Amino acid sequence: MDDRNTGYAQGVGSSDIGAFADSLAESLDRQMKVAFEPEERKSLRRFSSTEVAELLRVSTSNLRNRHKDGSFPEVHTDGRGHRFYTAEEVDALRNILARTGKNAEAYRPGRREGDRLQVISVVNFKGGSSKTTATIHLAHRYALRGYRVLVLDLDPQASLTTFFGFRPELEFADGGTIYDALRYEDQVPLSEVIQKTYFHKLDMVPAGLMLSEYETETANALARRVQPIFAERLALALEEVDSEYDIVLIDCPPQLGFLTLTALAASTGLLVTVVPGMLDIASMSQFLKLASETVRAVEEAIGRQVTWDFVKFLITRYEPSDGPQTQMAGYLRSILAGQVMTEPMLKSTAISDAGMTQQTIYEVDPSQLIRKTIDRAVTSVNSVADELEQTIQMAWGRR
Repeated sequence: MDDRNTGYAQGVGSSDIGAFADSLAESLDRQMKVAFEPEERKSLRRFSSTEVAELLRVSTSNLRNRHKDGSFPEVHTDGRGHRFYTAEEVDALRNILARTGKNAEAYRPGRREGDRLQVISVVNFKGGSSKTTATIHLAHRYALRGYRVLVLDLDPQASLTTFFGFRPELEFADGGTIYDALRYEDQVPLSEVIQKTYFHKLDMVPAGLMLSEYETETANALARRVQPIFAERLALALEEVDSEYDIVLIDCPPQLGFLTLTALAASTGLLVTVVPGMLDIASMSQFLKLASETVRAVEEAIGRQVTWDFVKFLITRYEPSDGPQTQMAGYLRSILAGQVMTEPMLKSTAISDAGMTQQTIYEVDPSQLIRKTIDRAVTSVNSVADELEQTIQMAWGRR
């Protein structure tokens, strides 16, 4: 056939696709620098007295009186006399309350002696179930609540990494990701790839495209009987930093490959996100069936049973006014009973709008969004996080 008659005389080749990627990467990098001016890096806003009182579980009047009597240090005050706190200052107040409050332990919710590190994988078989959104919001909430949090991005698409203000294709093109701590040759300690973030008490391990190589390399390593096998690699890597964190949250890729299985084998708990629709629930059912069969094979390979303290199902992108969604949510609860979380994560324009600039509802300036909308989103996410927090506390033998 004559190419002149096809409309594809020039054609589009791999070099053109590469050029598209370069153009997009450069543009996104410029956009991010503009969004995070003047530092050209993400930074965290200050929090109002109302927000801080909720985080510390004290009344606003108690907070105000503590400043008046001098037991709390002064913080930034605006022209109207309203106090605003950095995350570090919130943590300082928490430590004061733990030393002087009536119920000191309530202000320090993290691990105590004998508690094991909680490693929670956020999983689903398909994209679009708000895995990354749930992971980043839970991480931010728990850091603000006083937990020492580590987030692992285990998805080669690296959406979570981008959320933290990094450009993986530019900053980690030559290494520095979770792949380096899992690979079978020249493996590095996990501590070498942990990134300190702008968010107090929250560290993260980035991902990048090289992480996709882990799937092929694992298949080859299994054939060569390389030890330790994939199912033990992350668990062993986490042992190095076990004492430094209370909670580890893992954003898994949207498929059941070796990366997800590596996370499942290292986890103490699973959070399965699901949109309340028939196709999504059917897909999740397939995921659970395949996961069950595959984990059994993993157990035979490592010679031990893989167990979790809990498995919870989180309904995401939920619209209470949507009849079919409400029906499907009820159906899911009837089948899985107490395993489905009571609180759903609502579909919210506030979460979507904040995400446009790689921010969560905890980061975005509330004045930039409609008050009613942001309040509704914050209430929803707080409720989800608090319910899961109770589950974590129960796993530690408390509450």
